[in-house]
Amino acid sequence: MRKALFLIAIGAIYRLVPHPWNLVPMGALSLYAGASLPRRWAWVVPVAAMGLSDLVIDYAIGRPFLDPSRWIIYASFALTTLMGPLARRPKVGPWLLPVLSLSASALFFLTSNFGARLVPEMNYPRNLAGLLACYVAGILFIRPTILADLAGTAVLFGLDAILERANRLLPARGASLQPVVNPPTVVSTAAPISSELIASIRSIVLVQPWIGGC
Repeated sequence: MRKALFLIAIGAIYRLVPHPWNLVPMGALSLYAGASLPRRWAWVVPVAAMGLSDLVIDYAIGRPFLDPSRWIIYASFALTTLMGPLARRPKVGPWLLPVLSLSASALFFLTSNFGARLVPEMNYPRNLAGLLACYVAGILFIRPTILADLAGTAVLFGLDAILERANRLLPARGASLQPVVNPPTVVSTAAPISSELIASIRSIVLVQPWIGGC
């Protein structure tokens, strides 16, 4: 739960601080949420980060919150979390992370530009030609998205691998520093030899004549 709240805060704050246009690693955040959180609520991380930051942005610029294109973008990031578990599969090398990152960027490109065509202010015709024109115009903005997602994927999954390795090494190091415990002292339980028995043996030895003496 704390990890989810931390990721939501990181995503929302990043969108609110000044940054180049579209240089937001929300696809990388969605991938990491899907890889590190339970699937049933991993999608909450990108949707909550987008929703909270959009509330602030909408208040600042007067944009309506109930925008159909926005819900399409939210849905695209929620779908991106479904790709996250692929990064945790056994026998999957690190080469898959760039592929997943590029897939997340491509999904955002397709869905966001499809949603942009639905905005009346964009003045795109509601036909195939208008959709293609919207995608062509969106090519100018795909590069920052790809760079942000690649960098964000490297940072999030890289830090996660470092922390996971450190958590494995710390218990092993602690075990090697444990104090050496001396073995318990063995206490003999044999009955002591009585003084009467020793005296009788000594008397027998003194009285017995020697045989073959010189």
